[in-house]
Amino acid sequence: MAHIIANKDKVLLRIKKIKGQLSSVEKALEKEVDCFKILQQISASRGAIQSLMNEILQVHIKEHLGNEMSSTQREQEINNLIAILKTYLK
Repeated sequence: MAHIIANKDKVLLRIKKIKGQLSSVEKALEKEVDCFKILQQISASRGAIQSLMNEILQVHIKEHLGNEMSSTQREQEINNLIAILKTYLK
């Protein structure tokens, strides 16, 4: 987890921005804003979440699969990544 902690402030700032985007979607729904504008906000939120996932996933892969490890450990890391990607890509 040290690899994520190194970018902790950056990651937390991105999460705060995503929270703000989702809050805007909620407010737009409450105010019954035009559907197109709501869809734009949802699309922007989804893009931000995907970007966050991409960034953390890249760091994770480099950190956990880039280092020397036993074939058993490597297999476990690969299985973990496959499992998380299956749930994320549903």
